[in-house]
This record gives sequence, structure tokens and C-alpha cells, in this order.
Amino acid sequence: MGPPSDLTRRDLLTSGAAAAAMVALPQAAQAKGGVMRSDPLDDHDALGLAKLVRDKAVSPAELLDIAVARAEASNPRFNFMAQKLYDSGKKAIADGLPRGPFQGVPLLVKDLNTHIAGERSGQGSRFYADYRPDYTSELVRRHQAAGFVIFGKTTTPEFGLTGTTESLATGLTRNPWNPDHIAGGSSGGSAAAIAAGVVPLAHASDGGGSIRIPASCCGLFGLKPSRGRVPMGPKRTEGWGGLSTHHAISRTVRDSAAMLDATHGVEIGSRYGAPTPDGSFLSQVTKAPGKLRVALMLDTPGGTPVDPECAAAARAAAKLLESLGHYVEEASPKVNAQAIGMANFATISSALAADIEDRAKLTGIAPSPDVLEKVTLIFLQYSKNFKAIDAVRASNIYQETAIALGQFMTSYDIILSPTMAMPPVKLGRLDMMPADFEKWGQDASAFTPWTGLFNVSGQPSMSMPLAMSAGGLPIGVMMTGRYGDETTLLRLAGQVERAAPWFDKRPA
Repeated sequence: MGPPSDLTRRDLLTSGAAAAAMVALPQAAQAKGGVMRSDPLDDHDALGLAKLVRDKAVSPAELLDIAVARAEASNPRFNFMAQKLYDSGKKAIADGLPRGPFQGVPLLVKDLNTHIAGERSGQGSRFYADYRPDYTSELVRRHQAAGFVIFGKTTTPEFGLTGTTESLATGLTRNPWNPDHIAGGSSGGSAAAIAAGVVPLAHASDGGGSIRIPASCCGLFGLKPSRGRVPMGPKRTEGWGGLSTHHAISRTVRDSAAMLDATHGVEIGSRYGAPTPDGSFLSQVTKAPGKLRVALMLDTPGGTPVDPECAAAARAAAKLLESLGHYVEEASPKVNAQAIGMANFATISSALAADIEDRAKLTGIAPSPDVLEKVTLIFLQYSKNFKAIDAVRASNIYQETAIALGQFMTSYDIILSPTMAMPPVKLGRLDMMPADFEKWGQDASAFTPWTGLFNVSGQPSMSMPLAMSAGGLPIGVMMTGRYGDETTLLRLAGQVERAAPWFDKRPA
């Protein structure tokens, strides 16, 4: 089954069986006589909450109060809030919300390159401790137009540089399934907030797996859209040379699809844009995908090992797809992992250095261990060795890789693989203060060997929560489509979600 059907106000008021297990709710969420009503954040995805608002079964203010209470109750343990914008959320409601598809639904946005005029944008770094942009990101404007109530920003590692959300600026973000383990990165704060039950949907971004990794770690659905699908401006329309894109992590496939409907489309100045689909993304979720040709990719591009539990999760997903009528065979595209790694290092180091040097000139604060973490400083140092020709060579590698993947996918509709090569690791293993940088790089690459491949090619790619480790931690399975073809992915995701539902699988 999918997300529970929408309840009436009477249902909400009379169902109090789970009251004792709920996080303490504000006065607004209680009925007269002290009887606690069922919490809509437990029972509904974001579209379900929006329907409750339209039906006047609950108000936006009530939903915000509940979300804030939950954030206050769980954040001390899991640490996913980078900025608290509670008053801003209340003001948005008081000023009147647009009649969008998510009217009244509380939303958290990631605190990395996603700006709200006048509010602090920390970037996960002490170097940006007092940064308050004077403009609002185009994507945030589209969130607001959709009716979302933004009430906070979520944690991220410094500049999104690693697969765990641990930083000296905001501390350790913990996995609600097991607080000793990572929530993933770099959108780990968003994933942890959803897994903790604070919101059903949160903004996220992905430059090398940063939507799919935390979705996998926290047992959620995470879709990285095609390059150029979602706006990144207004100051810039791409990040990390086109590697990065924005979207969301969610409990349900339909929320992700509806969010894409609300936010996609070319913005002013874009150098490229993904092809517009025929019909809405949301309408695809309930459509049959047809019989798809699926390549099961179990080998990592660089030949690094794969944990047996992650490989087993992908094989089980392959059997599920076969049972749904799809054709699956083991096959892997041939790419040069070493060349891609060097291209990524040159691109990301150079982009990072440009931003840091510009901020240093603006503020007079010198880049140093007092304001930047060890990995960032090493990236900054290495950037000085790169020349303009290295940027051209990196771009050439990206194009060659995209062509190789495109040619491979003339024979397949979907590439199926594990999302990560191992279950969520313990905190401290991938943070940005390592004793040995070379080993850190090897560990980071071995942890997520597949995700970054599809940032290079720009293809849409999604992680689905289809397995659990013996230790009780989520294991995601990744499915990737052709460039611009979110339609096929969303049809397949909807079919898989109906066949193997996960909405009610949550941390204790």
C-alpha cells in the first residue's frame, strides 16, 4: 500500500491511540477536553497534508506548530537544523500563502547554496558564519509559490564535500535509525529530519550523490533530476561545472514528482535545460512503465569491493523487477574511473578555490584552519596546481563519459545498482578532519563508487529504500535512466513502491 488515505477532521480528532508515543505536540494540535488527535505528520505525505489544508481539516499554522515541536524534540539528538526560521514561517502564513499544490506544508531547505534574502547561509562552514545574502534563490521562490512554509535550513558538511554530514560549524548529524552512524551527505540534515518524522519532504542537492546517499542511509526516496531540470540561480545557473543539481528527499515517490512539477523549468540565463516531459511528472507515478530493459551493474567503476549486503539488495531488486515483467541482465558500462576522479578533483577544487578567494577578498578573513576544515584546505592547496588546460581536459572527460553512458543505454532503459557499496558507516570515518588525506579519498570513493558517475553524465538517478542490513540500517538501491527521462524513472518508481511499500517503515 502507498501512503495512508487522507483523513477527515473527525478522524483526526477522534483517533488518539498513538498519543502516548507521539512527540509532545503544541496546544494547537489538541482537541477540547485534553483528547489528543492523531498527528497528520505521521499519517500523510506532503501532498496528503496539502489536501488536509484544502479540506480545512487542519490549518497551516497547526502543521507548522507540530513540525516545530517535533524539530525541537528530536534535533538535540540527531542535529539536523542549521538555521531555525520559525518566525519566518509564521510570517509567511500570516501574510497569506499562495494556492499552490503544497499550500500550508512545512518545508526545510538545505543550508548550501540555497538562499533566502536576509537569512544566514552557513554553507556548513565557519568561513560563512555571518553570510547573509541579499537575494533569494530562484528555487526557493518556486518553493514559496508552491505554497510551502519554509521554517528552517538543514545541516550539511562544509561546502558539501563529503558523504557524511559532520562539520566543525554545526556538529555531527546522526542517523535516526542508529545515532552512532552517519545520516549520509551532503544532504544528511534533510534526510535525518524526514527520518525523524519532522517533515515528509525536504529540499536537497546532489553534486556527487548528495541526494541519493542520505536517502539510502535514512531509508527514504531520493531522486537526482537531469542536469538543467531544476534552477540553481539567480547568480549562477550551474554548480561544480554542471555536476550539481537540486531537488528533494521524500517519503513517497508522488511527493518527489509533484515537487518536480512545482520547481522544474529553465530559468533566465540558463545555458541548457532538460527536455520538457509530455504531461506532469506526478501523472507518471501511476502509469505502467511497460517492459523495461534493465542492466544490473554490480561491478564498481574503479574495481573497489562491494559489501555482500549491498550486492544482495541490488540482486533482490533485480528479482523484484523481473517479477514485475522487466528484463534484467548483468552488464556494466565501460568508463575510466581514474580519469573521472581526477577531472572531478580539478573541477571541484577550482570551483571551491574561486568561491573561497572571493569571500576572503570581501571579508578580509584569510583561509586558515581557524575557519576551514582540513579537507577544504587541502582542496584549496591542490587547486593552485591546476591550469586552464586542466579544466578543458576535465570537460573532455565528462563528455567522453556521457557519450559512453549514452551509447550503453541504447541497449537499456535502466541501470540498476546498489546506491552505496556498504551500509551507513559510523560517524568519524568520512569526516573532513582526517589524519591521512589520501586514505580519506580512497574511503570516500569506495563508499559511494556509483553515484558520481551520473552527475558527470547528467542523467536522472534515484535511490529507493528496498533493503535493510543485518544491523538494522537502511540499504538503498539505485536506478538510473537516460538523460531527460525522469518519466520512465517515476513510472518505475511508482510501480516498485506499490509492489514493495516502505511508507510505514520508520526508525523506532
